[in-house]
Amino acid sequence: MTVEIIFENFPNLSEDQKQNFIKLEELYKDWNQKINVVSRKDIDELYLRHVLHSLGIAKFITFKDGSSILDVGTGGGFPGIPLAILFPEVHFTLVDSIGKKIKVVNEVVEGLQLTNVTTINARVEEIPGQFDFIVSRAVAAMPTFVHWIKGKIKKESKHPIRNGILYLKGGDLNEELKDYRTAEVYNLTDYFKEDFFETKKMVYLPLKFKG
Repeated sequence: MTVEIIFENFPNLSEDQKQNFIKLEELYKDWNQKINVVSRKDIDELYLRHVLHSLGIAKFITFKDGSSILDVGTGGGFPGIPLAILFPEVHFTLVDSIGKKIKVVNEVVEGLQLTNVTTINARVEEIPGQFDFIVSRAVAAMPTFVHWIKGKIKKESKHPIRNGILYLKGGDLNEELKDYRTAEVYNLTDYFKEDFFETKKMVYLPLKFKG
């Protein structure tokens, strides 16, 4: 699966954005040989399993310029880096507690010369600040995740929907979402035709500000 899958699904990319998406594969393949952050099977399907999957969030919401997004447990930089390429006027903070993963993220960010990304090697509970949205890819069950990010959502919303969590996850989510009546679940098959997305979902959970 080549970068064309990104261009097909996001036809209005600038030349700079296209070049950055093209560069992703070489950067990840190079760094993954030194520090394994993406499985060997997945590195060959990088654009489908990681980049396009991350951009499922962008099919649901267009982040407004000047907003701030926190990517918790970013791993190798997903969903934060693809979203940062797509929204160059939005600031992304990518957090992971594992130093070697953040090292790879730093090298990719530097390789792409992304100026709208900050990386932090820490547990999310330790970082300061508040954000418009918090994004992640299945790092914990929702109750645990909500506990981790307590107090990190901004009060004022810039967007048509309330600030909160945008969470990429697969499988049956009924049990872990049963206590969250405001959670909305979207099937990624509504946005993408590839078989990979058959069980993939995005959860939007609006959160009230707690000062």
